[in-house]
Amino acid sequence: MGVAQTAQLHLEKVEEFLAAARIDLAAGHVNAATSNAVIAGINAKDAVCLKLTGVTSKSDDHRGAVAELRSAGESGANLAPVLARLLGLKTRSQYQTTSVARSDAVKAIEWAARLHESADDILRA
Repeated sequence: MGVAQTAQLHLEKVEEFLAAARIDLAAGHVNAATSNAVIAGINAKDAVCLKLTGVTSKSDDHRGAVAELRSAGESGANLAPVLARLLGLKTRSQYQTTSVARSDAVKAIEWAARLHESADDILRA
């Protein structure tokens, strides 16, 4: 499978997880909504990096994802702060006993949607 096809498959995952995040939020499942938004954002990073650099790293530690995106040229660097904010909600939504606030879940979906839109634009370019 080529790089372009792999990037497109990541973009399709972005769409799937973003749709799930919106459904979860509507159902009042703020942690699931946020978690799905985070996964969407990570897949958007993968799509962008693949398109712009031809590679993306895979790691269970997503702290390096922001640096990877930042190093993918101007377009990636512009998106890095959005991904950083989104990843800031990962631990609370997935591992902590305290729940994410609804307002944070809404922000997470907005950030993931911005990453999706930008990734889509980059892949179409």
